[in-house]
Amino acid sequence: MDLCVTIKGVSFLLQTGVGILGNTVVLLAYAHLMYTEPKLLPVDMILCHLAFANLMLLLTRCVPQTMTAFGMSDLLNDPGCKVVIYAYRIGRALSVCITCMLSVFQAVTIAPAGPRVSKLKPALPSLVLPTFAGLWLLNMAICIAAPFFSMAPRNGTVPAFTLNLGFCHVDFRDNLSYIINGVAVSGRDFAFVALMVGSSGYILLLLHRHSRKVRGIRRSQGGGAETRAAKTVITLVVLYVVFFGIDNIIWIYMLTVAKVSPVVADMRVFFSSSYASLSPYFIISSNKKIKAKIVCAAEQDQPSVDNQESRDK
Repeated sequence: MDLCVTIKGVSFLLQTGVGILGNTVVLLAYAHLMYTEPKLLPVDMILCHLAFANLMLLLTRCVPQTMTAFGMSDLLNDPGCKVVIYAYRIGRALSVCITCMLSVFQAVTIAPAGPRVSKLKPALPSLVLPTFAGLWLLNMAICIAAPFFSMAPRNGTVPAFTLNLGFCHVDFRDNLSYIINGVAVSGRDFAFVALMVGSSGYILLLLHRHSRKVRGIRRSQGGGAETRAAKTVITLVVLYVVFFGIDNIIWIYMLTVAKVSPVVADMRVFFSSSYASLSPYFIISSNKKIKAKIVCAAEQDQPSVDNQESRDK
């Protein structure tokens, strides 16, 4: 096997394995929290949904990409490609939208009391599920064209204005369809990224201006948890914006050429999927509830291991 192909395959394999493990751990921890606690906080519900969207992205994009990188061919037929590409587009879209939602909800949570904010804060838990439903419907509508352009790879040369994903082809047939798709997807992403950056900037401003006040709230009302959650949100937003910037630089380049090199497409996939792979570990490291569940699960497994060792002796 060629060295470049091996490096690509191993890179996708590590990214996929690390990402699936991390997001699965987050989902299992939150599932246990939902079982043991009466209800989750809005931020916890959003983080849980973010982990689900990222897992969906990894399963529909990185798993087949990894299998293709190691030489597996004819993975999907035309209907399979349509389903996988549509699911991937929705998962990718939900990742950016839910990260934005997380930033906006956290900004509202720590915002100073006011006539409008005071009415909105109590309503946040009831707004989470309708917002999820709205984001799903929005992105399912925006991504509806993806199945019509997706097909299994054909033998021979790749036509112009076709994204060669290895396991599937996305054939836009003409320059107009190619540009319209790119503008629609990029426009949606830039709108949500601008909103998340704005709300994160507002969070930073509040933390900077009211640091002494926040310390007082921490002592009296447990405001430290809100501060930690805000810092987690900002970290996730910065992480997303970095990979989003790299992803879109490559995407803009891809829009300017008729035939895209598979290497360029692979680089874009790797960077666009890096957030989905790394974000669960930031969530785990900064969320005390998830940490506690993981430690509890590890401690429950330890006695059984010790008992087995004692029996072996």
